Amino acid sequence: MTSPVVSQVCLAEVLVDGGSALDIIFASTLQSMGYDMTSLVPSDQAFYGIIPGAGSASIGRAILPVTFGTHDNYRTEYVNFEVTEFENSYHAILGRPSLAKFMAIPNHTYLLLKMPAPKGVLSVYGDLQTSYACEAKNIELSDTLE
Repeated sequence: MTSPVVSQVCLAEVLVDGGSALDIIFASTLQSMGYDMTSLVPSDQAFYGIIPGAGSASIGRAILPVTFGTHDNYRTEYVNFEVTEFENSYHAILGRPSLAKFMAIPNHTYLLLKMPAPKGVLSVYGDLQTSYACEAKNIELSDTLE
């Protein structure tokens, strides 16, 4: 879990999932960011495995700038997010497309993401307590859905 800046808003609960073929941002996150939901690009993307026992469909697509790092050394790329409406403990999920775009190497054991940046290798560390809290909330949500 990392805290990138998405469209000038720091998102504290972003899951980096190297097993996901999609980059997902949740409609509630976009709304809290003040994003104009009418500007979503239509999408017919369907996906499975996020909500236990059910498939989901995207309500649209949003291309947003995502920045990792600090003022001294940072990297920004535009990410093509699928927008979904279901409830989750994360603000967004960055999958393989983002990892490839950033040329990032995740180490999930150490909650570490490394990528090239203008001033050398950028190391982005996750927060264990936040990760644990999000996972606990996701377990509660999946229990209520079953």
